[in-house]
Amino acid sequence: MPAYEYTGLNAKGKNTKGVLSADTVSALKAALRREGVYLTSVKEASASGAPTGASKGGSREVDLSRFVDRVKPKDVAQVTRLLGTLLGSGVTLPESLRALTDQVESPRFKGILSSISEQVNQGSALGDAMAEYPKIFPKLYTNMIRAGEASGALETVLFRLAEFMEKELEIRSKVNSAMFYPVLLAFLGVVLVIVLMVAIVPKLTNMFDSMAAELPWNTKLLIWMSDTMSAYWYLLLLGTIFSVWAFRKWRETESGRKRGDAILLNVPVLGDLVRKVAISRFARTLETLLASGVQLLEALDIVRTLLGNVVLEEVVAEARDNIREGEGIAPALKQSGQFPPLVTHMIAVGERSGQLEQMLGDVADAYDRETNTTIARFTAMLEPLMIVVMGVGVGFVVFSIMRPIMMLTEMAGQS
Repeated sequence: MPAYEYTGLNAKGKNTKGVLSADTVSALKAALRREGVYLTSVKEASASGAPTGASKGGSREVDLSRFVDRVKPKDVAQVTRLLGTLLGSGVTLPESLRALTDQVESPRFKGILSSISEQVNQGSALGDAMAEYPKIFPKLYTNMIRAGEASGALETVLFRLAEFMEKELEIRSKVNSAMFYPVLLAFLGVVLVIVLMVAIVPKLTNMFDSMAAELPWNTKLLIWMSDTMSAYWYLLLLGTIFSVWAFRKWRETESGRKRGDAILLNVPVLGDLVRKVAISRFARTLETLLASGVQLLEALDIVRTLLGNVVLEEVVAEARDNIREGEGIAPALKQSGQFPPLVTHMIAVGERSGQLEQMLGDVADAYDRETNTTIARFTAMLEPLMIVVMGVGVGFVVFSIMRPIMMLTEMAGQS
């Protein structure tokens, strides 16, 4: 059943708007008329919740909001926590969904929640209704919701989900903030070198050509690079674009992903950061799924897809196969050599003592702290490194320009 975003006039003549599901626009008009609302305009939402067009007086208009009105993970986390709060306060699920629909500002998200609310009103399970929007509510989310509904602990599951999503957003925000300044430095350094090579060096070339003395090798190299960039800049640009395209295509292949992810894990500091983020996500997600009632094999299937590294995904897949054969998780993780001994030892202790969830939570907390420390160390190393690289590049250009000038001055003094 499609959802419509409408605008109308109520019995007091005031403007009112909202989102409502109906089979047709006529059915929507009839439903609103029963509520004393006169329909003035309406937009039909697509299956993803994005408005596809509007009809007013029988005409339709193009609506580009589907491209700019994106549902952010932060919004989903807030709605998840609010839904848990409403259910904990004794509000029924349909009433809670309607309240959230009215509160959400994003038209696309409002349409999605309205459609979910309508399906729940018709008897559908919340997890099944949310599963129709996998880009908004991924498999991890919907499986936890289904487990919460089956166990009667939906409120608890919602709070666990909200906490999990908020921690993920916090880690992502810290990584992005740590990378912003080094990336900015690199960009400014490249721009500065390009300006020197294209705008400054060519103006000095004629002066260098008039010198009787032999130019230093670094000045010759600089002039050659400048001439090449000025004459064949379009080929260099096309070559760069093609190289990026070819690299991405290679990374999309199975061998490319595996080889690239293996190299990434072995990069000093950065590989350590990637591994710690993945281990924290593995432990936190598995702990949350198990605590929400999801079966271990199914939980490992979900966790495997969230690690973002093929090498670690294969390790988790092997652990899942070990469980099917009656073994534990820890042996496969230990044999791979990709998980630190402390992690595998704590998981093994948790399996033997029946406190696997608690141990996973402890591992996640420990690696959250380790991640913060590694991010700080990585930033502390990367910033001066970028400054040094930028200084070397600019220094090479300046020195290559100034050395012939100093030679020319010396020759003039001798004469």
